[in-house]
Amino acid sequence: MESGLRSIGELARASGLTVSALRFYDRTGVLVPALVDPVTGYRWYADDQVAPARLVAGLRRVGMPLAEITAAVRHRRDPAAVTRLLDRHLRRLEDGLADARRELSRVRSLIDPEEPMTTRLTLSPAAFAAAVDAVRFAVGDDPDLPVLAGVLCEVTDDGLRLVATDRHRLAVARVAGTPAGPPVRTLVPVALVDEVRGLLATAGPQAHLTVSASTVAVSVGEREVTAACLPYDFPDYRRLLRDAASGAPTRRVRVEVAALRESLTAGLPLVREHDGVRHEVTALGVDGRGGLRVLAADDLAADDPGVLRVGVNREYLLEALTAGGRGQLVLELDGPITPLAVRREDDADAFSILMPIRL
Repeated sequence: MESGLRSIGELARASGLTVSALRFYDRTGVLVPALVDPVTGYRWYADDQVAPARLVAGLRRVGMPLAEITAAVRHRRDPAAVTRLLDRHLRRLEDGLADARRELSRVRSLIDPEEPMTTRLTLSPAAFAAAVDAVRFAVGDDPDLPVLAGVLCEVTDDGLRLVATDRHRLAVARVAGTPAGPPVRTLVPVALVDEVRGLLATAGPQAHLTVSASTVAVSVGEREVTAACLPYDFPDYRRLLRDAASGAPTRRVRVEVAALRESLTAGLPLVREHDGVRHEVTALGVDGRGGLRVLAADDLAADDPGVLRVGVNREYLLEALTAGGRGQLVLELDGPITPLAVRREDDADAFSILMPIRL
């Protein structure tokens, strides 16, 4: 044995990694030996490599991708950075489990198609109405894309998630509740969503949502609305959410909704043309101190590398602010080609994402 060094077998026993795994992580640059004998090729590791080897072993057991394991080892002395990696992987695992549960529910219906599967959920009418308001503005109206002309309703173990998108923006909201029945995912036509919103405005202590394989119904008190579900597969919105959450945003800016709305409606907006259609565009600028302002055309002409600039559809941003509610919201900006996120500060489950427009 080399003095003060551990053989690959000793490190394997101390870390929980196999010898073959240690060889793999050497080749990929994750855990490089402190010394390799030039004659025998034996690998030797320092004592201070035991801790990172144990970190790799733990992350390997929970299925973290190699690139993220590498980043975790590299930033292991930065707990905040590693925590972000762990949280991102946990969200990925939770999404995968939710997908598996939905697929197994479909498999059960194939095994016994005669037995109808129904899920029921009791919700607060006020919370349900707020969730509808948070996503309704993002429903698509393109007749060539009927799959986007509705709201995705996902009943999960902890409540109801609503999702809407028209490709240019996406909105998500959640209502807490405990379902009776299996998790279910269905696409609800926007006409029913609007009926439900009117129903939720009536007096009633509880709202009841019932989802079967082909229909959805909502009742408050003695009144009920029902409709057939849309026969389309809603796009995988989680991919966009994972991309948006892939790292900490460059800027997080708290804004007063009323003040920002006033800034957006004052002055002349920028105009851009896309596919022959002219759109009013808002250019947002954030400086290194977190100051946000609406940029004019003259501001864009000035080259200021210290200001992060993002362009978005002006109308869409105004609608997102309205859906977000009064008071304060948080804008998350990453750059000119990265989606802009609009979040409620007091509700992490309600947010919208706007696609950027090149300035």
